[in-house]
Amino acid sequence: MKQRILLLFTVFSLIACKRESKISSLDWTHISNRTQFKEHDGALQLKSGNFTYNFNKNQTPFKKIILLNASMAGYISALGAENLIIGVSSPEYIYSEKILNLLKEGKIQNVGSEQKYDVEKIISMKPDAIFTNHIASFDNTYELLKNNGIQVIFLDEYMEQQPLEKTAYIKLFGEFLGKEKEAEATYQEVEKNYGDLKKLALKAKEKPVVLANEMYGNVWYLPGGNTSVAHYIADANASYILKDNKDEKALTMSFEEVYAKTGNVQYWVNAGSHASKKEMLKMNAFYGKLDVFNKGKIYTIAGKEKQKANDFFESGVVRADLILKDYIKIFHPELLPDYQLTYMKELQ
Repeated sequence: MKQRILLLFTVFSLIACKRESKISSLDWTHISNRTQFKEHDGALQLKSGNFTYNFNKNQTPFKKIILLNASMAGYISALGAENLIIGVSSPEYIYSEKILNLLKEGKIQNVGSEQKYDVEKIISMKPDAIFTNHIASFDNTYELLKNNGIQVIFLDEYMEQQPLEKTAYIKLFGEFLGKEKEAEATYQEVEKNYGDLKKLALKAKEKPVVLANEMYGNVWYLPGGNTSVAHYIADANASYILKDNKDEKALTMSFEEVYAKTGNVQYWVNAGSHASKKEMLKMNAFYGKLDVFNKGKIYTIAGKEKQKANDFFESGVVRADLILKDYIKIFHPELLPDYQLTYMKELQ
């Protein structure tokens, strides 16, 4: 009898544990499989790739931050929190006019580049946190910053291949900066727009075939079939030449291999940021052999570009809806007759 009671107690305990675990897991906000965060009683937990962070309620929201990647400026600008930035690296890659003006006024400092960060300057600025992608070769620098009491937060937004998952990082920045409502509202708007645009694209009568990216040297880096580029093309109701591939990374191919796949291609997108087709030919004469180069339409991502800065990589990380809208306008112009491209530009 005692054994039976003990067995029942054990079973009920396991069920309770599982139920408690399930309830607990629901507290996490899932940005993606790589990144989740949870807020409880003012404390914030973050899982980002291989890194785990715990912030007590006295640490957040941050008031002084440094960005070591231009793409992260897109999230800050979308939240209207540019005044919280005290430092950026490689400012020549920043597109935001407001951030550039704050740099000119000396309210934001240049803290170096990916070649070399000005560690002494960063330490003297005493930021609440530094946001960056993890670069293994800089581990010694990160360790030095941490040893001086500076919180370094590694994020993987550049690795996300689902467009709306990349947008969802704005929720995390909202938590860090005390702008949760603004972040959620922005995400909900972009998500709704994206869904509506996907439905609109399905009304198109044709499904054109699409080529993407370009050659560097003798190698063509074609986006895998499970990359953000491939997802955008599919959601715009077009057929990417590697749509059946399952890779989340670019595939390296020779010109001959790509040429063999492009006989019926009508559109070529993300063809760098060239100024003209003539310039493209100067870089690579092989392009002239492609039917899409001579008879199709070619689009670059240079629609919002200033010298080295390109807003496709800045505000575009948040505005997945506008990127999708560009692709729909390109492949099915009849569906968006009055829309002007935001990030893309047709090559002449």
